[in-house]
Amino acid sequence: MKAVALTRYLPIDDPDSLVDVELPKPVAGAHDLLVRIAAVSVNPVDTKIRSPKPQVEAQPKVLGYDAAGTVEAVGTDVTGFKPGDRVYYAGDVTRPGSDAEFQLVDARLVGHAPQSLDLADAAALPLTAITAWELLFQRMPFDSEHGGEGKSLLVIGGAGGVGSIAIQLARRAGFTVIATASRPETIAWCRAMGAQHVINHREPLAPQLAALGFTQIDAAINLADTSRYWEPLGELLAPQGHVGLIVEPSGALKIGDPYKAKCIGIHWEMMFARPRFKTADQAEQGRILERIAVLIDAGELRGTRTETLSPINATNLREAHRRLESGTTIGKLALAGW
Repeated sequence: MKAVALTRYLPIDDPDSLVDVELPKPVAGAHDLLVRIAAVSVNPVDTKIRSPKPQVEAQPKVLGYDAAGTVEAVGTDVTGFKPGDRVYYAGDVTRPGSDAEFQLVDARLVGHAPQSLDLADAAALPLTAITAWELLFQRMPFDSEHGGEGKSLLVIGGAGGVGSIAIQLARRAGFTVIATASRPETIAWCRAMGAQHVINHREPLAPQLAALGFTQIDAAINLADTSRYWEPLGELLAPQGHVGLIVEPSGALKIGDPYKAKCIGIHWEMMFARPRFKTADQAEQGRILERIAVLIDAGELRGTRTETLSPINATNLREAHRRLESGTTIGKLALAGW
């Protein structure tokens, strides 16, 4: 099968950072689906894993942690899927990724793709949708249906992949959503996703929030820079408020006051935790994707893909990584076709 892989960890402008290879077609294990990949999407995890380091892989390492395609074969212990099903998933960071014509994935991590989306749009959703859902409704103590009613939520990094779906989920749950963005196009995108207010993350947050009538906020999700916004959020969050985090801090965080004084809940989200540690509830990720598909098909959520490159090959994946590393992408970038 065709695949895109690495053996050395190089800057993305090096043509050997991602290369086209031929690999054996894998065979499904008991809990696996063998999926014929039609489209993939890129996420910061791809660029972080690929980032320069001295390590050398003995065998080609395939990245890619967002995919959509059709089921080619099912393992002996799999239920709920059959060959020909259209599926989407983010998979497991400890296994070979989706930048290949065929991939094995544990069926418990997989959902049926939304019927109303093509597979490129579907491939743009899984990692970000699972991250946003787990963070808001499983790590943080909010119900997915009405848990935000009467509450304010600040989304730092609203125009990114996770922010784009988190705004929609939070708005649907009843939150008053304030997103951060700095460029006209990212401001417009956040509003299109459903944010009632947008403030500039390049400027102090408190005065902008005060101008909107918010002297404090009930909850925040920091999707951009944990260290930079740690102290400002400590001041802005209401007593017994909540903050959700997905980015490791660049240094030590002061965990005392005002976080301690206010009893602010601190919630970490890493969507690969369940598959990586084989938790008893890893099938929850498949259930989340099934729910997202229902909401997409009902028109209650919208896709977040803004661009597609084709075909899936090393040249286009290097370009996708380059754009992601620039920090200027809006929504999600997908790749489709071989």
